[in-house]
Amino acid sequence: MVSTVTADRSLDAAPDDLVVMGLSDSSHLQAAAQLYREVFGYTDPAHGVNPRLLSALAANGGSVVGVLTPDERVVAFAYGFAGADEQGRTYHYSQAAVVAADVQGRGLGRRLKREQARIALAHGARTMRWAYDPLIARNAHFNLDVLGARARWFHPDFYGPGTDRLVVEWDITDTTPITAGVDHHDAEPPIVDPEGRRWGVPQPADRDAWYLPVPARINELTARDPEAARISRARVHYALPELFGLGLVAVSCRRVDELTSVYRFEPAADHPSAATA
Repeated sequence: MVSTVTADRSLDAAPDDLVVMGLSDSSHLQAAAQLYREVFGYTDPAHGVNPRLLSALAANGGSVVGVLTPDERVVAFAYGFAGADEQGRTYHYSQAAVVAADVQGRGLGRRLKREQARIALAHGARTMRWAYDPLIARNAHFNLDVLGARARWFHPDFYGPGTDRLVVEWDITDTTPITAGVDHHDAEPPIVDPEGRRWGVPQPADRDAWYLPVPARINELTARDPEAARISRARVHYALPELFGLGLVAVSCRRVDELTSVYRFEPAADHPSAATA
């Protein structure tokens, strides 16, 4: 089977010969499903992704993309599908993206998202959306500062209790990275005490903006101090609806020290805001 939208290898080949492309070959789809389980550590088949479903998505306007080595090993993978919200706005929804541990830090996540965007544009979409854990500061920085997406909605308990998610929207008609604070002078993010007593507590910034400090490495904090991690999650759980209720969107998440990253929320200029979507 040939994918309806394929990548230009000459454009996507990096110096290390890794290639980003649409996946449709059954062996690649099987390898992508295996990588998905390995990266997330899933052992329950119910949490896996079905290669046949991926094949159907690839043939019907979805995005099923991967990064291949010269020997065709799948080392990164993402998939998505067309979506529409209650207001009738259409978009491409990216469900998941994974990168093998031995190739992380090479910009493959960015290349996956750009290939998904290319496929989505080819099928008429103008924006992409996806969900992420608001306490994973590294992902927040990638989504907001590296890609230039904006977190516009909060979904409490998205996949069940304790799985809060922020949903971002990314304008794929212009995927030039946008970093908040580059073209204007933000006030300095707030200082957070070493014990993190202010993690998850919104603090006013300049103009109509707000800051939300979060742990820089929530997984390490959870292992070291489960109670501090639990309190941080609970505070963020209640803070996010308040911030979105003010008509704000998250535009940045930057590390300010070894312990803390800080979200910046600004008024939404071009989109209706709500506490949930």
